Amino acid sequence: MAHLEQLPRDLVDELRVTDARPLSGGDSANAFRLDTPDGPLFAKTMPGSPVGVLPVEAAGLEALRAVAPEEVRVPRVHHVSDAALVLEWIEEGSGGPDRAAERSMGIGLAAVHGARAPHFGWLSPELPERIGSVPVDLTPTNDWSDFLLHRRIEPLLREAVDSGNLDPAASALLAELAPRAAELAGPSEPPSLLHGDLWAGNRVVDRSGANWLIDPSSFYGHREYDLAMMQLFGGFGRECFAAYDDAHPLADGWHDRVPWYQLPPLLIHAIRFGGGYGGAVMRALRRLS
Repeated sequence: MAHLEQLPRDLVDELRVTDARPLSGGDSANAFRLDTPDGPLFAKTMPGSPVGVLPVEAAGLEALRAVAPEEVRVPRVHHVSDAALVLEWIEEGSGGPDRAAERSMGIGLAAVHGARAPHFGWLSPELPERIGSVPVDLTPTNDWSDFLLHRRIEPLLREAVDSGNLDPAASALLAELAPRAAELAGPSEPPSLLHGDLWAGNRVVDRSGANWLIDPSSFYGHREYDLAMMQLFGGFGRECFAAYDDAHPLADGWHDRVPWYQLPPLLIHAIRFGGGYGGAVMRALRRLS
């Protein structure tokens, strides 16, 4: 019962929480399993986080849930505020995804990316403009390659250099690549709803083998952004990408564009964690040169 004191009082009262048990995992949030009369729920709190981080995540979950087919599931939002986010509980499986789960993941993500999206940029003007805890410019536009270069890659690279976590030579390498921004972003496509942070840790396979998407940093963008992130740390099998390509064929040369699309997450990791991520940014830039 002592852990209930770590949760906002309005949340406890609204959901009639009887107990809260801390969960492991996460580098910036506290996670809990909540016991309620209606069954278990998942809660996340982020003490000291910027205003709007959890409401932005909730909006991404609700947007994904609205278009997700049966092949991928998205947890229902039960409560959201700047202090806490409470979601449907997922009974996670003990093993990794099998081939059927990989195929379902590819088919489901293709359907999410194929849903109609209005522009490149924010989900709503009422939400703070950020990807996770990082402020970004999400003003709507129809020019994706310009958006990716000038509003995502360039400012993150400057911040990474200024933080001392990236070799200043990266600025010259990016300047050489900038005139090719449209080519590097690939053929023009309609905007897609993106998960925005789709590494393997944000895909959960439950006890029945079903895929779930969690922890999004959603915005409207080019679908290769998600696919590149999926390859950054591994965890998605060949069957997943093959099923995706069958359901929603990718443009020729998309593999060659992966380093360009991996620059934003690599730069964010360089800013936040330093270590080898600055070197990974340099390798990506040199591969593209």
